[in-house]
Amino acid sequence: MLQCVADMNLSTSYGRVGVPRQLVIKKDASSIADAVDKAGLILPLVAKPLVADGSAKSHELSLAYDQYSLQKLEPPLVLQEFVNHGGVLFKVYIVGEAIKVVRRFSLPDVTKRELSKVTGVFRFPRVSCAAASADDADLDPSVAELPPRPLLERLAKELRWRLGLRLFNLDIIREHGTRDHFYVIDINYFPGYGKMPGYEHIFTDFLLSLVQSRYKKRSS
Repeated sequence: MLQCVADMNLSTSYGRVGVPRQLVIKKDASSIADAVDKAGLILPLVAKPLVADGSAKSHELSLAYDQYSLQKLEPPLVLQEFVNHGGVLFKVYIVGEAIKVVRRFSLPDVTKRELSKVTGVFRFPRVSCAAASADDADLDPSVAELPPRPLLERLAKELRWRLGLRLFNLDIIREHGTRDHFYVIDINYFPGYGKMPGYEHIFTDFLLSLVQSRYKKRSS
């Protein structure tokens, strides 16, 4: 699904939206380092499990700092170049035409000094879950500022058409040090909406619009 975002190459006066370079590893951890080298991915790398069964393990992220540590990862997984983003991501819920954005704490930035000295794999359980809400935190305004609404509306419209989905959410980050360069790092179809603020009204309006749309089609 992230490939749809890459294919869009979305760039407007409100900003640019892309995806970090990534690589799918289905088996054989010993070959990961060679695959990463051939793909030209730059460390550190975020490792995400391909399993999406709702278990604790399926929500666990790992951050690999060096080539040697890559063999400690457990395929199947997706490797994604890490982009510094101020430790905050934006979870964008899409329910039909409605868009709701919340802030979540994310992985911390990695400095050049850390990258030169730190080795190994660090695991982070349930990053960006509702318990990690950053909506009320005292954040640097350049980090906390939400992505421009017109940019999100254009992105959501394109993805609704390309994916054929009306219920999904996006994890979006802003590249640290920029104001308008965004990356979509994850897409989930039919996510849990229970933690989305105001979900009862938004979801009820969505279901009502479906009924009304179908009624109008039958009437015509």
